[in-house]
Amino acid sequence: MALIDIRNLTIHIHTSQGRFKAVERVNLTMTEGEIRGLVGESGSGKSLVAKAILGLQKDNWEVQADRMRLGDIDLLALSPRQRRKLMARDIAMIFQEPSSHLDPTQEIGEQIVEAIPFKTYEGKWWKMYKWRQKRAIALLHRIGIKDHQSVLKSYPHELSEGICQKIMIAMALAKNPKLLIADEPTAAMEATTQMQIMKLLNKINKVNNTSILLISHDIETVADLADSLTVMYCGQTVESGKKDQVLRTPRHPYTEAILLAVPDFSFQVERKSQLYALPGSIPPLQHLPIGCRLGPRCPNAQKKCVEKPRSKRIKGHQFNCHFPLNVTMVKK
Repeated sequence: MALIDIRNLTIHIHTSQGRFKAVERVNLTMTEGEIRGLVGESGSGKSLVAKAILGLQKDNWEVQADRMRLGDIDLLALSPRQRRKLMARDIAMIFQEPSSHLDPTQEIGEQIVEAIPFKTYEGKWWKMYKWRQKRAIALLHRIGIKDHQSVLKSYPHELSEGICQKIMIAMALAKNPKLLIADEPTAAMEATTQMQIMKLLNKINKVNNTSILLISHDIETVADLADSLTVMYCGQTVESGKKDQVLRTPRHPYTEAILLAVPDFSFQVERKSQLYALPGSIPPLQHLPIGCRLGPRCPNAQKKCVEKPRSKRIKGHQFNCHFPLNVTMVKK
């Protein structure tokens, strides 16, 4: 049974300028112990999908889905109170910009202790005294922070972004979640810190069998860790499949553009040579193109692209394109 099973997730946002479709018919399935990368440019709707899973939608959002299940539990049938309890127990999320999501008025130790639920305690009742404090120290050691005394007494603004990100991971691990959603966990970090964070996430997956939804705009960073990849553009899923399928034989032009944009240092690059970039940018919600949303930017666009492409699948490799790449014959 799939841990997360989402079918045709659609998110409308109501603004002063009207009602706009920010996410359209997104499908997402994850099994236990799987690491799935969710890749796309900024503004493609990746974080909106993550927040919809957690139930963190705002008042002006309208979330619809044919199916949204966590294991054998129908999330759409739960009341808001039941949904919050379930999410607090089984799903944790690491947000972007960790220092801005930590409480600036509380010491780190107080915030970690507050994130540790009593139901995770498995010892004798008379040993519960200061158990949370000991558990907080153990969590810091687990994520690679040895000098726990200075960190526990510090405030978020006194620590680096890398340390704050590790602290958020520790707080997420405090409740032993089934699913960990990491939203751009290495954004704006130096290469050494990025490597540490990714190794830590990989260790969490291997040791605890925790499923991880890894959200990023950098397909190269995600590919080193993920088992499968889902590529989003402008609120839609354009391609999804196993990592090797997507990287070796991309079917959608947008996926190929993302891969071509990654610098290749296997050969000598000429000085001041121009890197590949897809022309244009993601259109605003007020001016979405008809048919294929990549059409105005796609190098392979033709007249038929004014129609919405149907989803096609070849050996578990799914894609939405009228003129797919690396395909001689497409089975509908």
